[in-house]
Amino acid sequence: MDAIYISGMEFYGYHGVFEEENRLGQRFYADLTLYTSLREAGTTDDLTATIHYGEAYAEIKKIMEGEPVQLLETLAERIAQQMLSTYERVQKVRVKVTKPMPPFAGTLQGVAVEVYRER
Repeated sequence: MDAIYISGMEFYGYHGVFEEENRLGQRFYADLTLYTSLREAGTTDDLTATIHYGEAYAEIKKIMEGEPVQLLETLAERIAQQMLSTYERVQKVRVKVTKPMPPFAGTLQGVAVEVYRER
């Protein structure tokens, strides 16, 4: 299976369990891998034979900057389901959502969840 990567997407959202997170917001990152066959696109140079990266990004942005949720797991699941429902060519999807500044004491680069879904 071939793969398309959209990595290091940065968004500002109001997700989290605590009131301050919902009021002030914070940065979030998302990484996406779409698993599909790229053979036809590679041999025909035809955009309709692959996934339009800009359109996929726009769908992810709607979720990441949209309705606040409490959990990173919810964001990742929504993105995965959106990709599978929007793009019939996608057979599998891997989504990682990172919160670089979680609201607890500690030295770390962030917390993240990753989901892997397939048809």
